Amino acid sequence: MYPKCEVISQVQRSSRGNHDNLMPFIKVSITPEFLIHTDGSPAYRQIKENGYEHRQTVHLRSTTPAHESMPGVHRVASLLQRWMMGTHHGAVQPRQLDNYLNEYVFRFNRRKSKSRSLLFYRLLQQAVVTK
Repeated sequence: MYPKCEVISQVQRSSRGNHDNLMPFIKVSITPEFLIHTDGSPAYRQIKENGYEHRQTVHLRSTTPAHESMPGVHRVASLLQRWMMGTHHGAVQPRQLDNYLNEYVFRFNRRKSKSRSLLFYRLLQQAVVTK
């Protein structure tokens, strides 16, 4: 059984979704003990060669819907879309995308927090200790 990873830890924008851009991100972000579950993109074909366990689910012509085979990915993407359309009314500026995504990660990681009332306090605390 592989450890379960539910938290988005960082956001990194890439100009292309190919192997050369994805593998450095994977190596920095994911330890080899985790199973990497991907779609059928050829960009992920060399994951096993880099020492990772890899399960690939091809959705093209599949009878299983993507929200069933990859529920975590579907949840993150749908919540992001709903948040951008609701909070920002779809007016997302490309130059601000990194800031929007970092805010989303902050909110997503704390969505089940038992001390949500401390969010503003923690944000101020981090702002004071950060250069």
